[in-house]
Amino acid sequence: MASFTVKNERAASFYPVFERKSELQHQTHYCPGCGHGIVHKLLAQAIDSLGVQDRTVLISPVGCSVFAYYYFDVGNIQVAHGRAPAAATAVKRSRPGAIVLAYQGDGDLGAIGTAEIVHAANRGEGVTIVFVNNGIYGMTGGQMAPTTPLGKKSTTSPFGRHAETEGYPLHICELLATLEAPVFIERVALSDNKQIMKAAKVLHKAVENQVRGLGFSFVEVLSPCPTIWKMDPLEAQRFVREEMAATFAVGNYRDRTTTATPHPQPPAAPDVSDLPGILGLENGSEDGGAAERPPVLDRHIKVAGFGGQGVLMLGEVLADAGLDSGYHVSWLPSYGPEMRSGTSNCHVRISSEDIDSPMVSQPDVLIALNEPSLRKFLPAMTPGGLALYNGDELPEGCARGDVRILALPFTRIADEVGVAKAANMVVLGALLEATDMLEQDRVERALRRHVKSDKWYELDLAAIERGREEVRKAAIPIGDEYLWGV
Repeated sequence: MASFTVKNERAASFYPVFERKSELQHQTHYCPGCGHGIVHKLLAQAIDSLGVQDRTVLISPVGCSVFAYYYFDVGNIQVAHGRAPAAATAVKRSRPGAIVLAYQGDGDLGAIGTAEIVHAANRGEGVTIVFVNNGIYGMTGGQMAPTTPLGKKSTTSPFGRHAETEGYPLHICELLATLEAPVFIERVALSDNKQIMKAAKVLHKAVENQVRGLGFSFVEVLSPCPTIWKMDPLEAQRFVREEMAATFAVGNYRDRTTTATPHPQPPAAPDVSDLPGILGLENGSEDGGAAERPPVLDRHIKVAGFGGQGVLMLGEVLADAGLDSGYHVSWLPSYGPEMRSGTSNCHVRISSEDIDSPMVSQPDVLIALNEPSLRKFLPAMTPGGLALYNGDELPEGCARGDVRILALPFTRIADEVGVAKAANMVVLGALLEATDMLEQDRVERALRRHVKSDKWYELDLAAIERGREEVRKAAIPIGDEYLWGV
């Protein structure tokens, strides 16, 4: 009798280890019996089989699969709730050769993202959408989803879903099939091995359609969610097979892959040097005069602290002053939901050259207005950078020999100026004095646009000057003497 070896191996399109949780790097964060792990595996196998890993971009949603980028070793973009089709459109149009996959759940696609998916499908965007439908909101605690079957109870429909009050379940495949542009639309299920094998073939075809340049492909996957439906995994599969499939019929709703023609390639983008002429500008300025080039600069700045410390405003003033000075700039905020005392930080780029990304993962300037921010971001700083810390002295374990760190009690200094809330402006003054990065008049003009009150504007100017004074007293080197590595 012939012997067979069953070999289980991780798809090449997955990372070798999953770093979402340091103690469980061999497994995903999904619950036992969840369908997301199965869909991930089928999708990764399709990517491997088609040999497109190096040009695949996965758009992950808000929902249980929000951390898909920890698993797929491809290009990854995590987007706001419901916006995956819009991001996928942008990526596909800017990089026509990319294989763009948008991965969404029923709340993400069928509720807040309904307009996005309908219009992307109606335009026939050349992307592949994977829609995981488990009939319930998983990540947020079991609220009724647009696809919750009639009669089923949820936290927001405790007496069961009724058509008269909550409406009917939304049939996305049938809805999109009324549009002219989509090339391929199919619904599959994960209720048993046979259906999983069928789902693998359909997902492979949906990705292959994009490889062939055929246009918009959409796969809906009926998936078990044991935890939120309060079922064991086998019962959850039965629920998919008997109840979900009774509401959402499994099958193909559009297949024009044999008659569709590949999308034409877009025209080549114009050369950057041609843009002034195309835009009707001369010498890079609207008035036709020669634009004065500012000194060469490329700063990666992270400003961090608690909410209410003026973190975001400090970043905005820096970016506005940089823009006023003729630089390319970006400002990207990040903050928690708390109005006060929550975490808050922003990324600021100020550069003589085009900015490739607004993210600052390795700052050469760190402004830490509290100890947690210093401990969190100091290790990532580039050697030769400057860190300004709001404190009398450095906390234990926060020294770095290759980074200059200045600790000053900025909040107390601001209180001496007139109000503790101006600590962010004291820091700004210290930064300007320590780096000679931007001209004072540019900073004042930017600040004036943000501060309308004469009283507060004068107070902020005084705080900036006091910050400069404190740095001069501390004898901090400035300009080219600083370890900037420019």
